[in-house]
Amino acid sequence: MLDKDKVKKLNIFATKIRIETIRQIATRGFGHIGGAMSICDVLAVLYGDVMKIDPKNPKWEKRDWFVCSKGHAGPAVYSTLALRGFFPVEELKTLNQNGTSLPSHCDRTKTPGIDVTTGSLGQGLSIAAGIALGHKLDKKDNYIYVILGDGECEEGQVWEAALYAAQKKVNNLIAFIDYNKQQIDGYTKDIDDLGDICKKFEDFGWYSLNIDGSKVEEIEEAVRKAKAQKERPSMIVLNTRKGEGCSFAENTLNNHHINVSMEQGNEAVEILEKKLNTLMIN
Repeated sequence: MLDKDKVKKLNIFATKIRIETIRQIATRGFGHIGGAMSICDVLAVLYGDVMKIDPKNPKWEKRDWFVCSKGHAGPAVYSTLALRGFFPVEELKTLNQNGTSLPSHCDRTKTPGIDVTTGSLGQGLSIAAGIALGHKLDKKDNYIYVILGDGECEEGQVWEAALYAAQKKVNNLIAFIDYNKQQIDGYTKDIDDLGDICKKFEDFGWYSLNIDGSKVEEIEEAVRKAKAQKERPSMIVLNTRKGEGCSFAENTLNNHHINVSMEQGNEAVEILEKKLNTLMIN
């Protein structure tokens, strides 16, 4: 269970990730704001408390691996990596521009700290399961973490990977679904209803948990429970809001990939900076 100071620290980190993510996308003028904002809290927990990492040595052999299967949420990952010191924060303003090391989708050949290239949806869980199995066979004690989108879970390959990971008992694999209930064309329930996705993964042989994905303390506790069980891969369903924490995006449906003006960005950042100041004072 996280103490009060740790919860405060992680909430501050998540808010900073949101601020830098909005700044990136506003500077570029467009981007995947919705799905980037909804994973900031889980990124704060993973990179601020849970994962074994070394920003000065991104390829450290004993590190935990992270796969952002919903690779279009890369800006949030880049913000996290920069804030942790993998590369200068100033580089964030080059997002998706000529010569950048921060392309629109995550690319392991370009960005320090990115373990797996992603963006073509449906593939990340298969990759993560393979990495986890390889590490298990090599008797390594690190964990592989992967985040999927809920719309992404309409891809058949996700469920092939789910079956395989359970069959091979890759208990060093901990996955998350960003269950913000929206995708590019609308609500997931109207396009290809996922039903009880937590129960689905349980039926596929996974250890499954359903939590509030905006509460860092619930995320940390879920990871701790996932690690405590040693028999199966784990799926943590994060109930989130698409665009979480972004004033112009969080309460709209069409927020998957949108144009963002500097004025919009500055206004949203100002709101978050006020929240940040309050968190730091209290």
